[in-house]
Amino acid sequence: MSASVLLPRIMEIGAGASRKVTAVLRRLGCQRPLIVTDAMMVQLGYVQQIQAELEKAGFTYGLFSECQPEPAEDSIRAGVGMVRDGEFDAIIALGGGSPIDSAKAIAILGRYGGEMQDYRFPRDVIEEGLPIIAIPTTAGTGSEVTRFTIITDSVSDEKMLCVGQGFMPVAALVDYELTLSLPARVTADTGIDALTHAMEAYVSRKANPYSDTQALQAMALIAPNLRTVYREPGNRQAREAMMLGATLAGIAFSNASVALVHGMSRPIGAHFHVPHGLSNAMLLPEITAYSVPSATTRYATCARIMGVADERDSNSVAVDKLLVELKALNRDLQVPSFVEYGIKEARFFELVELMAEQALASGSPANNPRKPEKAEVVALYRRIWENASACSPV
Repeated sequence: MSASVLLPRIMEIGAGASRKVTAVLRRLGCQRPLIVTDAMMVQLGYVQQIQAELEKAGFTYGLFSECQPEPAEDSIRAGVGMVRDGEFDAIIALGGGSPIDSAKAIAILGRYGGEMQDYRFPRDVIEEGLPIIAIPTTAGTGSEVTRFTIITDSVSDEKMLCVGQGFMPVAALVDYELTLSLPARVTADTGIDALTHAMEAYVSRKANPYSDTQALQAMALIAPNLRTVYREPGNRQAREAMMLGATLAGIAFSNASVALVHGMSRPIGAHFHVPHGLSNAMLLPEITAYSVPSATTRYATCARIMGVADERDSNSVAVDKLLVELKALNRDLQVPSFVEYGIKEARFFELVELMAEQALASGSPANNPRKPEKAEVVALYRRIWENASACSPV
């Protein structure tokens, strides 16, 4: 059976790639881009770097710098308005997953109108919005190479998964130098997000030979370097490996899809404002343990490619080592439990049924090797809470 592969038309990868933005605009025949970003990118000076490149090349541009973490419909309305009212012919999406996801939504809504509810899964969005040049500043989401965006419903707090080639950036400029100033917490959370993308793409029911090659190479790059970039933020070799690994993981899951971890992670982020990568990390060990019986060989391969098991280990020994490693990784990267993060027990259990419904409605759990029913998702949420609480000093 064949597999459909979707990628950005133009990709630049490596040190200085972000400085190719004006050359890419010319290749696309665009004259007036809108920069979509957040306040942190302005504070760090990254926006000014892009502006300088544009001004030096004689481009006029606009700036929308109001993107918020975990973007919601309300947080992008002003950007949509700028596209509708302006004469922009491209979007430069600069930042982590939130600005790039925001840019994807703005590009579609600004051209076609409507609300994000109109574009949510299971709709396949094939309409082409404004062309997006994505410049990621974290080694995590892989949004620069995916056909997905996640936008929160401002009324229900549900994270809406939106899918289709209309959300795929036309160009991705992947410059690891932009990650050198990332704080340790962001480095850890985005790095585990990338590792989760690769693992879930590899065990997904939609996995294919192409996505497998990307996922395996991503794990081989991320696993040995994640602790290093957390402890040594200026390590350029490790940062470069992480950035490439995150992009390959994005390609993998964009062409195979994520699974149960992401499905259950989104409601945690929406209701309790936990950063996406961090909520993935909170869930990954327990969800992997739940899923292993239905894909033991594939999880054992993950363990071997990550370097935590070797070819002499049986599959059962390899997956045991993988589960130990995922818990150790969370400890080493100081991933908090739900309690340590500040989530209130009463509110968590009040929402647990709704979160299970929202997780399943996203579609991602259906790609899991072990496909859960609602009662199982509820039980997993409860188990993760109880196991973490039992170990927590809080």
